[in-house]
Amino acid sequence: MNTAALIRICVGLLAVSALGGSAEAQQQQKSSAPPAAAQKKNGAPAQQKASPAAAQQKKPPSPTDQAVLLGQFGEWGAYRATPGGKKICFALSKPTSATGEPSGRARDAAYAFVSTRPSEKVKNEVSVIVGYPQKPGHDATAAIGPSTYMMYTQNDGAWVKNAAEEPQMIEIMRRGSDLVVKSESARGTRTTDTYSLKGIAQALDKVAEECR
Repeated sequence: MNTAALIRICVGLLAVSALGGSAEAQQQQKSSAPPAAAQKKNGAPAQQKASPAAAQQKKPPSPTDQAVLLGQFGEWGAYRATPGGKKICFALSKPTSATGEPSGRARDAAYAFVSTRPSEKVKNEVSVIVGYPQKPGHDATAAIGPSTYMMYTQNDGAWVKNAAEEPQMIEIMRRGSDLVVKSESARGTRTTDTYSLKGIAQALDKVAEECR
């Protein structure tokens, strides 16, 4: 599966999970509220016939329909999902600060991912979504302290250019304090997103435990 498509699926699954949780909470509130027809009549509660809608309660989404949160560790969440029936696990975070916004359009949400896909023999692949179409042919950069890694870009996504550097990058991320991603939009606006690395080591340990 194309990794850009995979990231979008993960983001979509997270949105479905959030909406599913809200719907479930609303359903619980409705079911816990006493029905108006069940008022006491002559001192005795009236019998309330169950409606077909109440009898057919919506089943919660299965793990194949949503991203399951395995644990939240500082700024990083560890997740499991099964898009297309294939199990994947990933650590995800949002920027703690961001500067710059492409002119002429609102910027979409930005994310940093570290994904593991056992069926593809991929472990700890680092990628980001910057939230806008990037300048074609222009590399983004990801820096942890003095260590900087080049990232190739496609639309609004970016990946480590030299995959052989990823194991080293992951180890530095585990010990670092911030991940700073810089990129440039198709219209020449430069952006800087800073991700706190607090909790990433624990999130990656959880991902490794779940997707061996």
